[in-house]
Amino acid sequence: MTGGAQRPGCVFCDAFLARSDEGSLVVHSGTASFVVMNRYPYNAGHVMIAPLRHIGRLQEATFEELSEIMGLARKLEGILTEAYHPDGINVGMNLGRSAGAGVADHFHMHLVPRWVGDTNFMTVLADTRVVSEDPIRARDHLRGFFAS
Repeated sequence: MTGGAQRPGCVFCDAFLARSDEGSLVVHSGTASFVVMNRYPYNAGHVMIAPLRHIGRLQEATFEELSEIMGLARKLEGILTEAYHPDGINVGMNLGRSAGAGVADHFHMHLVPRWVGDTNFMTVLADTRVVSEDPIRARDHLRGFFAS
């Protein structure tokens, strides 16, 4: 196995280590990865999937890690569709700082529900973020879909 163990100081490692805390944004923990709400979401329901191991590149991930991440993305497509009724969902990764990764050394996948006419452009045009749902409330809502 390549890559590293969880590293304190990494927002993803810290989020996973604090997953049992009341204020944790972790929605679901798998055997190789986990789902966490974005603390600064672009839209309601904005989640991320990250490997449990502190690794920054897809090439460092095992087949099992990649498979679980894609399986969770597939499951979240259905969950987000049922929970939020979006018109579409953006799915993506930024690998490396120059690609726009805010956390370049722990890769993660974003799933962002989108609606025709949503306010996503506000960040670019007005340097303003519109958050229509508290991330803790969203976490509680989405956890229910993993419980069944």
